[in-house]
Amino acid sequence: MSTPDLQTKNRRILIIVLAAVAIMIGASFAAVPLYNLFCRVTGFGGTTQMSAEAPDPSEIVDRVVTIHFNTDTGRNLLWTFKPDQREVKVKIGQPALASFRLENKDRVPVTGTALYNVTPAKAGKYFHKTQCFCFAEQTMQPGQETTLPVVFFLSPEMAKDPNLDDVKVITLSYTYFKADTPELDAAWEAFNQADNGVVVKTGPAADDSLVGTVALEPEKQ
Repeated sequence: MSTPDLQTKNRRILIIVLAAVAIMIGASFAAVPLYNLFCRVTGFGGTTQMSAEAPDPSEIVDRVVTIHFNTDTGRNLLWTFKPDQREVKVKIGQPALASFRLENKDRVPVTGTALYNVTPAKAGKYFHKTQCFCFAEQTMQPGQETTLPVVFFLSPEMAKDPNLDDVKVITLSYTYFKADTPELDAAWEAFNQADNGVVVKTGPAADDSLVGTVALEPEKQ
């Protein structure tokens, strides 16, 4: 084989190898979003689902479930993160609103990302959110405070599932991690591998005095 032919062959091999590497890198970055999409569609691992709108008021079931809220922050994140209410009592199919307070105690701007899960895990596929702050990066200026709303409902299908007859309390947990850190990477890994999502106890527990009951009544027709 002549030298020009050999060089041409080597260039082709190099291009093929580089293309394969690019595909593998792209697949690794796509793994987390694809996994999250699968979890949101199936409710796997206590992952809640996103919905465009709440059920019709006629679908509301006269069965009350208590939604308990838990919040934590990563060890290297100087944020205060607490629920404005410790729990919410809602009927199945009834839209509800919860809010969370977030404050940056650091002296510099900081970006964080929240991960979440629902327990018991079997309730995940029936826990629907129409508005949520999870997975989105949140940049907070020094001393900045903000309120983060979550609008959700329990699917009317939950009342038809005999496996959920014993469920009277559902816990929605959020943990904020500093963006682009090994701790967040490890939390993502745990989220992907755990059978029940990820609940990471890394910071002080939320204030036990934040106990209340908040529920949105359906609009009168």
